[in-house]
Amino acid sequence: MKFLYHLFITVYPLIAKLISPKNEKAKLWVAGRQNIFQQLTNAFAGNTSKIIWMHCSSLGEFEQGRPIIENLRSTMPDVKFLITFFSPSGYEVRKNYNGADWVFYLPMDSPKNTQQFYNIVKPSLILFVKYEFWFYYLQQAKQRQIPLLLV
Repeated sequence: MKFLYHLFITVYPLIAKLISPKNEKAKLWVAGRQNIFQQLTNAFAGNTSKIIWMHCSSLGEFEQGRPIIENLRSTMPDVKFLITFFSPSGYEVRKNYNGADWVFYLPMDSPKNTQQFYNIVKPSLILFVKYEFWFYYLQQAKQRQIPLLLV
C-alpha cells in the first residue's frame, strides 16, 4: 500500500506538469508550488510566534474549518495562523484571507518535502480538515510530537 501511495505522490506532479499547458487548474497547481520552499523561508524568517497550521484540500474544506480558525484567533491573539491548500479552487479564492497570517499551497507529500516544511514553519498545532490526510505530514507531526487534530 505504501508503494502505491509513494507512486501516486511521485506521478501526480508529473502528470500535472504534463497537462498544465492545456488545463488551467493544473497550470495554477504547478505554478503555485514553484519555489515554494523559498517562499516559505522568506515568509517565516524571523517569526517567533507560535503557529497553528490548518490544511484544507480545497474551498469546501476551508469553509468547514473557518469557524475554528476564527474562534482560535479571537481567543489566542498572539498566535499566528498558516492555511495551506492542495487545490487551486481553495487557494485562489482564499489566498488573501485576512483571518490567516499566511496562505500557501501545500508542498507535495514526500519525506524530504515534509521535513523541510516542518523545519521552516515549526507549527505548534496542526489541523487537517476533512478527508485529506497526507501520510508523510502525519508521520512528521508524530515524530516531532506536534499535536494534530483531524477535523
